[in-house]
Amino acid sequence: MTETSQRRRIIVVVAILAFIGIGLATRLCFLHLGDNERLLAKIQDIREVEQELVVSRGRVLDRNGNIMALDMSMRNVAVDPKFMREHGHPRFTGMQLSRLLALDPAMVLAHISRDQQYVELAKQVPEETVRQIEAMRLPGVRCPEISKRHYPRGSLMSHVVGFANAEAVGSAGIEQKMERYLRGVPGLRVTEVDGRRHEVYLRRAMEIEPQPGADVQLTLDQNLQYFVEKALDDALATNGAKGAWAIVQHVRTGEILAMASRPDYDLNNFNAVDADNRLNRAIGYTFEPGSVFKVIVYAAAFNEGILTPSEIFDCENGLWHYAGKPLRDYHPYGRLTTTEALKKSSNIAAAKIAIRLGEDRLYRYLKLFGIGTPTGINLPGEEGGILNPLKKWTKLSVTRIPMGHEVAVTSMQMLQAVNAIANGGEMMRPLVLKRVTNSKGEALSVPQPEAVGHPIRPETARLMARLLTEVTEDGTGKKARVAGHSVAGKTGTAEKPGPGGYDAKRNLASFVGFLPAENPEVSIMVTFDEPHGDFRTGGAIAAPVFQAIAEQTVRYLDVPPVPETQRFTFASGSDAVKE
Repeated sequence: MTETSQRRRIIVVVAILAFIGIGLATRLCFLHLGDNERLLAKIQDIREVEQELVVSRGRVLDRNGNIMALDMSMRNVAVDPKFMREHGHPRFTGMQLSRLLALDPAMVLAHISRDQQYVELAKQVPEETVRQIEAMRLPGVRCPEISKRHYPRGSLMSHVVGFANAEAVGSAGIEQKMERYLRGVPGLRVTEVDGRRHEVYLRRAMEIEPQPGADVQLTLDQNLQYFVEKALDDALATNGAKGAWAIVQHVRTGEILAMASRPDYDLNNFNAVDADNRLNRAIGYTFEPGSVFKVIVYAAAFNEGILTPSEIFDCENGLWHYAGKPLRDYHPYGRLTTTEALKKSSNIAAAKIAIRLGEDRLYRYLKLFGIGTPTGINLPGEEGGILNPLKKWTKLSVTRIPMGHEVAVTSMQMLQAVNAIANGGEMMRPLVLKRVTNSKGEALSVPQPEAVGHPIRPETARLMARLLTEVTEDGTGKKARVAGHSVAGKTGTAEKPGPGGYDAKRNLASFVGFLPAENPEVSIMVTFDEPHGDFRTGGAIAAPVFQAIAEQTVRYLDVPPVPETQRFTFASGSDAVKE
């Protein structure tokens, strides 16, 4: 090669390099000094990110501050397949993740091969596993923090507390009803990230702190709730009923101290059961109440002054015809006083009292006692029951409704009505909320006891309390008696409707009452759905469970017994009902 040709080649190479250098310099100047709004916007879109800051859902507490529901911090494991292919070793990373997470390697590798920037591999990973993954510093692997709703007591109080679904939205119970308080407000962070998707802290543009959800405190007591649930479970183990439910209410305030329904479910695994298990039967199941309904008819007649305790009724030896149709008593009775008729739960006597009261007045009192209307308890799923308007009543209705037929109630409705008798004639709205407080402890809502009606006078309520005490002393509710306390209450046994009429093999057994009868503190209703056995009445099935719950309740609340000198006594054969 001649010297001339070598020099020529050097000149060409230098020229090419100079040309490239000039081009790069020109491009660099253009990028820095030129008008590149579209390009700058594109770069900014890539680097600037908006992050929603996780907010904690408020807690649910019992009346004593015991935690029934709270958020727990958990971690998910996710990958950025695109980043991994550019900066790491996808196959090696995939095999390590499959080992640590105990996942199928083929599945993990399939996820890593996807053309996406975020693929979730596992949810709610134990903290120990997360620490191992983070220690390996695997490129493209993220472990974002999440909140998981946790219910420390499992199934206890499940139908009242309810649950939040996988999207952290309240979907049952108080979790659903108080969603606007519990959910909180997520925060927002606007920041920039580097090529490895790590935040550049000095370039953080904005951060709005999340506002945690408010705490919701219930009126229910977890200890009383446990007593009630155990009493139901023990009874179900022997009577084989398909369902059972019970409510304990504070008489003067209307506060619900316990509310249980069976079957129940574990709130931490709510998806494992069907809707039937999640139904709160205490407020969401309507049924013909049977003889517990007679307390309203008697109270109405006494309040109208058309009935006395010693008045005699002919109970027709157990069979009476009205409007061409027969009406029977469970046992044949002859002549009974009003007190005896209530104590023995005569259908015929109740029907004759209702006829004397008349359709208009009977209907008016049923409405005054809240029949056919939701109680307004602060829980989702409450049914309003059934009370047909007068224009739909037949000639038989006035004799059938007093014994709890042609009408449907929830246990909450029935207990509210009886609680009004216990409370001197003042009917209280059921309360399940004690207070709502924000993260600073400031009260956002403190519901107050609320009277929603006065269906009867105080003296009528007092008289009914005395007569209902006879039911448990020497009537159908003897198994509801509590040592050291007088109990006022009423049994109920209602056959369920079936093809062609009522089915004698399927019934609901109930007992509703309050104690101490002379100075009531708590009212309780217990119901069993389709119990098995030869004796399936309210007195045989529900009254003993009432007794078990009541005994534990008065002991736990330290309710003092009423002295013997202040107990109710009855003067036989006279209108004088004495103390």
